Amino acid sequence: MKNILLIILSFTIISCNSQKKQSYQLNVLFIGNSLTYFYDMPQTLQKMLDETNPNIKIDQMTNPGQSLSGHLTDIVTLRTENGISVRKKKDGEITETEIKLKEKKWDIIILQTGTVSVLIPENRELKVNKAVLDIKDLADNPNCEFILFNTWPSKKEYPKQYCYESRMIDISIEKDKCCSPKIENLEQEIKLINESYDLVAEKNGIKKSDNGTKYYEILTEYPDIELYDDDSHPNANGSFLNACVFYKMLTHKKATDLKYIGAIESKTAELLKRIAE
Repeated sequence: MKNILLIILSFTIISCNSQKKQSYQLNVLFIGNSLTYFYDMPQTLQKMLDETNPNIKIDQMTNPGQSLSGHLTDIVTLRTENGISVRKKKDGEITETEIKLKEKKWDIIILQTGTVSVLIPENRELKVNKAVLDIKDLADNPNCEFILFNTWPSKKEYPKQYCYESRMIDISIEKDKCCSPKIENLEQEIKLINESYDLVAEKNGIKKSDNGTKYYEILTEYPDIELYDDDSHPNANGSFLNACVFYKMLTHKKATDLKYIGAIESKTAELLKRIAE
């Protein structure tokens, strides 16, 4: 009788612990711009999670065209359907993103900035790295995990090169412009993008997603599948692929096991799920 009671008690403890684990809410915040929110990628990801991990909740702070550093320095003064107007914050002011960061003890924060901003070495070092460090400092949860959203090549024709006016980066730079290396082809571009994001991730001791490599795989092996809405933004397929990548990162589960296919063609959805793995 004593052994039976011990077995019942053990099963009760296991059951309670399992329920507690499932009921724990994991709060995830995306900070970025239109490369994140086009075609409702965060909402697509949430629908995937609702199927298997409803305790993971997605939120976002994403403004069109806003750099990661701009999230911490710019006050939004006007919103339209296609963009925002901003001004630099004054002493004592805080941005919407700074408010959002203090809203919860976020468990995971996913950081996305424009691809060009990491390709220009001076901007990457002086602005992107500083923004990542500042956001890490603002997060209230000491156990918060940070993920850098590795983006993808643009569809602009080769050769190409990206430049910023130096004064936009830092007034101490003694040249008129700061530029990325000249890019001659797709292979060089994806290599440069991935290496640039690697440098940011390593510098700040954070994880990095693999969206860029997944895009490259589709572009080179499945050219009939369109991922772009324009030169750089994802369409419904690209958004779905991004959601699959983050689904795997957040759950450590296979996207191919999901029933959800969103609003895209079923065969395409299944292929994108497989590529994400």
